[in-house]
Amino acid sequence: MTGRHERAGTSKGLDRRAFLQRGTATAALLAAAKAALPAGAFASGAGPEVKGTRLGYIALTDAAPLIIAKEKGFYAKHGVPDMEIAKQASWGATRDNMALGTKANGIDGGHILRPKTHLYTTGKVMQNGQPLPMYTLINLNEDGQAISVSNEYRDLPVGQDASPLKAAFERKKAQGKELTAAMTFPGGTHDLWIRYWLAAGGIDPDNEIKVITVPPPQMVANMKVGTMDCFCVGEPWNEQLVNQNIGYSALTTGELWFRHPEKILGMRADWVDANPKATQAIMMAVMEAQIWCDRLDNKQELAEIVGRRQWFNVPVNDINGRLRGDINYGRGRTVTGSNLRMKFWGEAGEVSYPWKSLDAWFVTENIRWGRFEPGLDIRALVDRTNRADLWREAAKTLGIANAPATDSRGVETFFDGMRFDPANPADYLRALKIKRAQV
Repeated sequence: MTGRHERAGTSKGLDRRAFLQRGTATAALLAAAKAALPAGAFASGAGPEVKGTRLGYIALTDAAPLIIAKEKGFYAKHGVPDMEIAKQASWGATRDNMALGTKANGIDGGHILRPKTHLYTTGKVMQNGQPLPMYTLINLNEDGQAISVSNEYRDLPVGQDASPLKAAFERKKAQGKELTAAMTFPGGTHDLWIRYWLAAGGIDPDNEIKVITVPPPQMVANMKVGTMDCFCVGEPWNEQLVNQNIGYSALTTGELWFRHPEKILGMRADWVDANPKATQAIMMAVMEAQIWCDRLDNKQELAEIVGRRQWFNVPVNDINGRLRGDINYGRGRTVTGSNLRMKFWGEAGEVSYPWKSLDAWFVTENIRWGRFEPGLDIRALVDRTNRADLWREAAKTLGIANAPATDSRGVETFFDGMRFDPANPADYLRALKIKRAQV
C-alpha cells in the first residue's frame, strides 16, 4: 500500500478545508471509540498487568500526545491511571534512563527520536556498546521541525538550497573561525535532516563544518551567544529563535521531505513482552490523544497545556502558530494555513502507523554516515524492532476503520529529487554524492 502524499506548499489557506473535514471525521471517531469502550479497553476482561509505568519526554511539541493522554484522562480510561510522564534533560539523559528502566528509577519508554530504536537495539550509542532491545510502537507525528540559521547569514538567499552558505563558510574558515552545526543526538532525526540539507547543498557535514550535539531547550541560548552557525531542532525552539530575532528558519523539515516521520513512542522490549495488555492500554491512550491533537479546534488548548510550567515552560505564542501551519520564518517571511503544520493522526491513523519502509530509510541514512556497516541486514533490524502488529491490534480494538494494513508507504521523494525505494536501499546509497559508506 502506498500512502497518500500531499504536495508541500505554503500558500495562504492551503488545504484548510480538508483539515477541517479531517477534524470532523476524527471527532466522530473519538465519539465512536468512547461508545465502544465506555470504561476502557479492558472493561469486560482481565485488566492490564500493571496500572502504569514511567515514560520520558523532551520539551518538544511532538511530545504532546503523551502529555495530552495524561491531561485528558486517556490513560486512566484504558486502565493505566498511574502513568508518569517525566521530563528528560536531553536525548542523552533519555538514553541513560531508558537503559536503567523503572526498576532502577529510570524510564521504560517514551517520546524518542525514531532512529533511536535501532541505535539502542544494536548498542551503537549505548554505554560499553551494550544492546538495549527496543520496540517502535507508534509514530507520534509527521513534519514540524526546522533548520534555522544565524542572523550572521541573514542576507544570503538560504532556504531549501543550502549552497549559498558554502562560500560564506569557506570565508569564515579562512579567517580561522570555527563552523558549527548543531543537532540533538548523533544518528537521530535532527542529525539526519541537517546532514541531508547540507550535503544536498554541496557542504560535507563531516569535513566542512563541525556537527555538535546540543539539547533542544539549549539551542536558542547557544545561537544567541554565537556558538553555532545553524541548527536543526523541533518546535517550539525554531519559532522562539525567530521571535527573539536571533536567527531565521531556512526551511521546515516538511520542505525537505514532506510527510516525514519524526518522533515515536518507543519502549523497552522486555517491558512490552512482560506487559502486553498494559502496552495495548498505553498505545490506545496515546492514539486517542493523537486524534485529539490533530483537530484544528484543539490547537490553542494544546499549546496552552504543553506550554505550562510543569511541561515545557514556554510562551503559548512560541507554540501555537506552527501547530496550525502558520510559519514565521523570520526576515519578513511568513505563511499562514500551510500544510507544513505538525501532523499527529491523519485520516485513518496513517500518521500514527509505524511504516516499516520509513524505518528502512533511517537505517539507510545511518549507513550513509558510517553509524552502521554497509552490509547490515536492514530488513532484519527493522522487523526485529518495529511492532506494527501491535499498532494494528490497538487500532482494531479502538474501532478504527481503513487503518493501514501493509508495511510500506512506497517510494519516497525528497526536495532535491532524490528517491528512496525501500526495496532497493543500495541504489539510493549509490546515488548520493556525499557519504561515508562505500557501496
